[in-house]
Amino acid sequence: MKDQIIKFLAHKGKISVVCASTTNLVEEARKLHDLSPLATAAMGRVLTITALIGSEMKNKTDKLTIQIKGNGPIGKIVAVSDNQPHVKACITNPHVDLPLNEFQKLDVGGAVGNQGFINVIKDIGLKEPYIGISPLTSGEIAEDFANYFQTSEQKQTAVALGVLVDKNGVRSSGGYIISPMPDATDEEISIVEKSIFEAGAMSRMLDEKLTLKEIAQKITGDKDVQVIDASIEPKYECGCSKEKFADSLATLGKKQLKEIIEEDEKAEIICQFCNKKYEFNKEELEEILKNAQKE
Repeated sequence: MKDQIIKFLAHKGKISVVCASTTNLVEEARKLHDLSPLATAAMGRVLTITALIGSEMKNKTDKLTIQIKGNGPIGKIVAVSDNQPHVKACITNPHVDLPLNEFQKLDVGGAVGNQGFINVIKDIGLKEPYIGISPLTSGEIAEDFANYFQTSEQKQTAVALGVLVDKNGVRSSGGYIISPMPDATDEEISIVEKSIFEAGAMSRMLDEKLTLKEIAQKITGDKDVQVIDASIEPKYECGCSKEKFADSLATLGKKQLKEIIEEDEKAEIICQFCNKKYEFNKEELEEILKNAQKE
């Protein structure tokens, strides 16, 4: 099954729901970064929320960067998206491993840590990018983002993110964001709250082969959810190239480039988002140096 993000309205347009299935995307990340099951669960949740928020951006040139840095052994997770959304991510400790938590589940909160920050940077073509910062509350990612929306964007939301991993890789991954519209009644909001509680885990619903529409019906308690947009296909896509890395080498400045040429006669750069290796020989570095001198 292909990955998908679908936007819905429930309760006669008063509740907005965005649901994502990201199983293939997260499996791609797991293979590229050689992630442990625990790192897969953590990065998978971050990739999913990044895809969900990225899909809300208007223009192709818009760029979203999410950074999560807690006090746990996983270190820092950074994810980047455009509005398609094409997402990519990197992680400090891809092989992190901890015992299961008290619920016998992968201990994402323990790996990320419950002290630290979420940074959300939206570059949407204005003079300055929008930067939202909020503290981590649990390290479980979904609760942290519900808190982020509440404190930084003043939006009441329910966020669920889940990744189910077995010995073969990612079995299911996805998430949703539910936000009431200003005209939603207390009664409608409490129906949704009760339905979310009864629906259970997102990854479990996907594993049970429920469609995103069935999941939207289940989590809102509304059989008549309206599909607003079903055309969005999130993908793990890096977009790095030798040309782009040549440009970044040029920004090192003449002195440093000369040192590299004299001491090493070559340079090797590994992309942190996809682990692709780019090699520059002495002639290529001299060419970059020549262009750097023009600036």
